[in-house]
Amino acid sequence: MNMIRFLLCMMSAILPAFLCAQNVARSFVVEWHYENDTARVHVFLPPSNLATGRAILDCPGGGYSHLSMVNEGTDWAEFLCKKGIAFAVLQYRMPKGNRNVPISDAERAMKMLRDSAQSWHVNPYDVGIMGFSAGGHLASTVSTHAEWDARPNFSILFYPVITMGKRGQHEGSCKNFLGKDRDNEAVAKTYSNELQVRRHLTPPSIILLANDDTGVPPVPNGVAYYSAMRNAGNDCTMHIYPHGGHGFGYGERKPFSFRQQMLDDLSAWLDGLKMPAKESIRVACIGNSITDGSGIDMAETKGYPAQLQKLLGDGYHVRNFGVGARTLLNSGDRPFMKELAWRDALAFNPNVVIIKLGTNDSKTENWKHKDDFVRDYQSMIDQLKSLPASPRIILANPIKAFKDQWTITDSVITSEVIPEIEKVAKANGLEVLDLHSVITDASMIISDGIHPNSQGAGKIAQAVAEIIKTNPPVVTQSKKRKSSKKTSNAK
Repeated sequence: MNMIRFLLCMMSAILPAFLCAQNVARSFVVEWHYENDTARVHVFLPPSNLATGRAILDCPGGGYSHLSMVNEGTDWAEFLCKKGIAFAVLQYRMPKGNRNVPISDAERAMKMLRDSAQSWHVNPYDVGIMGFSAGGHLASTVSTHAEWDARPNFSILFYPVITMGKRGQHEGSCKNFLGKDRDNEAVAKTYSNELQVRRHLTPPSIILLANDDTGVPPVPNGVAYYSAMRNAGNDCTMHIYPHGGHGFGYGERKPFSFRQQMLDDLSAWLDGLKMPAKESIRVACIGNSITDGSGIDMAETKGYPAQLQKLLGDGYHVRNFGVGARTLLNSGDRPFMKELAWRDALAFNPNVVIIKLGTNDSKTENWKHKDDFVRDYQSMIDQLKSLPASPRIILANPIKAFKDQWTITDSVITSEVIPEIEKVAKANGLEVLDLHSVITDASMIISDGIHPNSQGAGKIAQAVAEIIKTNPPVVTQSKKRKSSKKTSNAK
């Protein structure tokens, strides 16, 4: 056993150097040693004159029992480094029934890429994940389950295992990943990632697979993930090739008829994927369904935060942290501060924050707790003020309710909610953006009388852009991340 472990260590150190070509300037291995196992990350860095700041973590497949480290791993180094992308192949530990083992390896590797951003010339807002087959399941799990610091900015999924349900599952992957919980329906649903896609929060994805894949059936897996992404309004692209079966990988070792088309499709998607510069002014749009873009198809491109991004331009990084039906009140039926979106907004460390909450607080069942409104708003503001970026905080009044709907009434909004918001703003010396007077035309509202259409979202975006531009902030660098402890064999 010791001899086998020695040989594996030697291979992990030699393999990247052996595979280096003209577009790989540097390669090395990072190792994390555990009691009975070792995880490794094989890192390939492009020449500095090619480096774009983009990085990709690769999770090879193998049914969670072994890893296709070459065809679905290191073979991709030259192709991606040539595009100026830093590339890292994760040699993750096998779960053997403990799903937390590979998940923790992938999340640790994602954090490492961001922690090493300065020394490896990586933009921490442009770090993606790529996965093949079971590795696609791992990549989509990190994309849908991880907290902000480990969640990728984009995902590349090759013929991915997605579902853990009985119908359409890849039996070996499910057995090895779930272990004793294989027949636990709740656990299976939790890791059936087509059910875990979150609006705005699950990163843009591209899915590539073959129509004749019998190993991992496309419809309940890759197609299901695409459908969930599209239904959520998230950016997602899918390419299905006529044939190629399962496991074509880079396509040289296992000849793939559509290899060049696949590489061209992936290149075109990567080239079109625009990420913000790390020096951009970060703008967090916090709110309910009006911020989220409810009622607007493809709100990720037509909602008010998306239109705000276009108005502000490349020097800004706007994120949508809106969640439908949420309240500012912590005693409300669906408090915003209990959502993942709130944790994400804090982790984003914004330079500017727009808070547009209060519409759902006006509901009869929620406004009975109105005595807590100022206190809960102050709690939100205090948490934002404590961030390293010391953000400029702008409080936005709710827009006009054109109909009484779901016990939301404009009379309560104007006579009770808005005065409370203005009281909070005055106590904290904060600006108030009066969105209530911005939309006065019912033609900018969808039929429910509450939510703006894309035209109305555009009016909100214009008002927000105007107040931001009146006093643009100076970017404060994020607090330096703590480097994870690691040992490396550099070549």
